[in-house]
Amino acid sequence: MTIARRGFLAAPVVFALPASAQDGRPITIVVPFPPGGQADLAARPVAAAMEKILRQPVVVQNRGGAAGALGNAFVARAAPDGATVLMALSSLAVIPVAERLFDRTPTYTVDQLAPIALVNADPTMLVVPANAPWHSIAEFRDAARAAPGTIPYGSSGAYGTLHVAMEMFCTAADIRLLHVPFQGAGPALTALLSNNIQALATAPGTVTQHVRDGRMRVLGCWGRERAPAFPEVPTFIESGYPDVEFYIWAGMFAPVATPAPVMQRLRDAVRAAMADPDLVRAFNAAGAPPRYMDAPEFARFFAEDSARLVAAVQRIGKVE
Repeated sequence: MTIARRGFLAAPVVFALPASAQDGRPITIVVPFPPGGQADLAARPVAAAMEKILRQPVVVQNRGGAAGALGNAFVARAAPDGATVLMALSSLAVIPVAERLFDRTPTYTVDQLAPIALVNADPTMLVVPANAPWHSIAEFRDAARAAPGTIPYGSSGAYGTLHVAMEMFCTAADIRLLHVPFQGAGPALTALLSNNIQALATAPGTVTQHVRDGRMRVLGCWGRERAPAFPEVPTFIESGYPDVEFYIWAGMFAPVATPAPVMQRLRDAVRAAMADPDLVRAFNAAGAPPRYMDAPEFARFFAEDSARLVAAVQRIGKVE
């Protein structure tokens, strides 16, 4: 899958405010992870830009837990009035499938949420501490084969975005690592920086500065093409793993029963926000350039991406 950059028209737009603005309530963008991960890095510039456009408060609320399931479910059950929206990652479609693998009733279903817009999408990167002994995918694989289940890697929780990406590689490479789940990508990143774990699958935007500072090393890329931020880093596909492809994207959703006029206002606000120069600078500085898709195109993208990820989870099966 190749994800093209989108251009923006910055023409003036006149907005009728969502229902939440009429009674003084802010719009809340729920991030289903702790601060510091891809969803959080996307949500905060979007919120700031929307606030300027709508001239009302737009706040970010972190509701981490269960690899994102708790925050996703919170928005799925929220009042469909435009006051509560979700900044989700690609794990949105995976979590209900994983819960069914363990014969659990899903905490939410995808059909409870309606796409608003995609705001960015990046190939996942395999990073290790700068003092790790591995300098390539092959060296990392060989070390894992020599000592199965001993190299600890972090994730945002079982079957979360970071977990599924790594398990795709483990399945393809026939290796076993030690999975250490955290409440989100932010805490996992902190654990890598402190050498409490030795590997992490994460978005470029969360590690770019740490790599520049010499604190981390990037070994591989889950994209079909090399990441623009790390053009020297090979993909897993070119390294001999044709089915190892995974993107960490961030996109906004609302409860599915949100009235069409309110959804349209939210879509218009996000479209204008994505053209805001401050947002573009913030995304680019984080190493995660904007990738905008409006609701219809995002819905098609989401369906295609979800089908591939669900198939991967079903191949992986139960993983503790």
